[in-house]
Amino acid sequence: MNLFDKFSLALPLQEYLQHYGTDTDRQKWQRMAELIQLTDEQQQLLRSFRRQMNVLVLAGAWCGDCVNQCPIFERFAEVAPVIVTRYLDRDAHPDVQEALLINGGRRVPVVVFFSEDGYEVARYGDRTLSRYRQLAGELRGVGCPTGLAPTDDPALGQVVQDWLNEFERVQWILRLSPRLRQKHGD
Repeated sequence: MNLFDKFSLALPLQEYLQHYGTDTDRQKWQRMAELIQLTDEQQQLLRSFRRQMNVLVLAGAWCGDCVNQCPIFERFAEVAPVIVTRYLDRDAHPDVQEALLINGGRRVPVVVFFSEDGYEVARYGDRTLSRYRQLAGELRGVGCPTGLAPTDDPALGQVVQDWLNEFERVQWILRLSPRLRQKHGD
């Protein structure tokens, strides 16, 4: 399956939430978005991005992990307009869901990064290393969090940094690609 074909079917976040989310879902996403703060250093890094990065996110408007992570991507895109995010609903796209299984499971969010011309660069999901460390330490079990973002979440800043590290890694792959360097003359 060419996943980039699905990018054109995917929706910007607000349209995605309007179509697939409830009022309660949208409120959770908004509360979380308000908590995402980027440091000056993180913003400077994002502003340095030069290559367009198409980011396809397989998500669920109802999913606490999506609520807690996807607003991070939107904050990145606000600072770096070369990041173009689009969302697909996991349940509305079972073929994509099957293509993006993690450890044999239907997890979300799963992010697929593409170059400006549709080549797949990387995949990442469902939680970052910092969040898994926190969960393992707390022994919460396998249940999905509620999506009610606590204002004192000790791992939030590190989760933002984990995701930024992955976005930066993809940006370097794109910037140093011989094919794209030749195309852009740099």
